[in-house]
Amino acid sequence: MFGRYNAWANTRLYDAAARLSREQYHADRGAFFKSVHGTLNHLLATDRIWMQRFTGTGEAPAKVDAILFESFAELRPAREAEDGRIVGFVDGLDEARMAGSIRYRRVSTPELFEQPLASALAHWFNHQTHHRGQLHALLTGLVGQAPELDLLFYQRLSGKLGAV
Repeated sequence: MFGRYNAWANTRLYDAAARLSREQYHADRGAFFKSVHGTLNHLLATDRIWMQRFTGTGEAPAKVDAILFESFAELRPAREAEDGRIVGFVDGLDEARMAGSIRYRRVSTPELFEQPLASALAHWFNHQTHHRGQLHALLTGLVGQAPELDLLFYQRLSGKLGAV
């Protein structure tokens, strides 16, 4: 459910961001990654980092603040492809894999970490929600409104209310 919710919420934010002017989209609004553009790039960068950790495949940027794509027109299809990859990955997890762990290195340190896969996934989806909340605030400040992103709203729309 969280993989599909993530893709749905990203689509709604990208639809809203597509209506911004170039100036609004790139404006430094004081967010951690400065702008809508910087924050969208951060989410894609960290999703690629985590997917590489989870699967051992795919490109993973060396920095969490990497600007992977300079334009929205390039960023959006990359986001859509990554969301498809995420849904495929989480849909393919079985109980044995979920009960396992992952080992990885952070991009900023050589230290090796090991943690249960389930808690890593919980962190990852929570991280996405955190930064989507920042994007929601940026959009509200720029244009006075932002799309509904609440999980319950998604569950009602998708008929998945109560499903996990």
